[in-house]
Amino acid sequence: MLIKLERVAHVRSGDKGNTSNIAVIAYRDEFYPLLKAQLTAAKFKSFYRGAIKGDVTRYEADNLAALNFVAEGALGGGVSRSLSLDNYGKALSAAILGFPIEVPEQYSNLLRGG
Repeated sequence: MLIKLERVAHVRSGDKGNTSNIAVIAYRDEFYPLLKAQLTAAKFKSFYRGAIKGDVTRYEADNLAALNFVAEGALGGGVSRSLSLDNYGKALSAAILGFPIEVPEQYSNLLRGG
């Protein structure tokens, strides 16, 4: 079944200059392999439809069941230089929770939300 990422993971974010750092953390260990397989750096960048101008690097933290994405050129020149307040890392991290992810039916009882 195709669901939103928010049902299998939560996010944390930070920003420094024009770079956003977003961690996607699986709620359960069972979900982590799904995240690793489906949420690549290329798909992450593509999801933002051009808002991220630079490279996206994905780091895997297997012991934490987390993926960390470093997105360069993601904040309109930097928080203090941009006229768009929505470009903060927190807004970017909230948006990725809408990323579509395929989850096997067998995990339906483990999903968060309705």
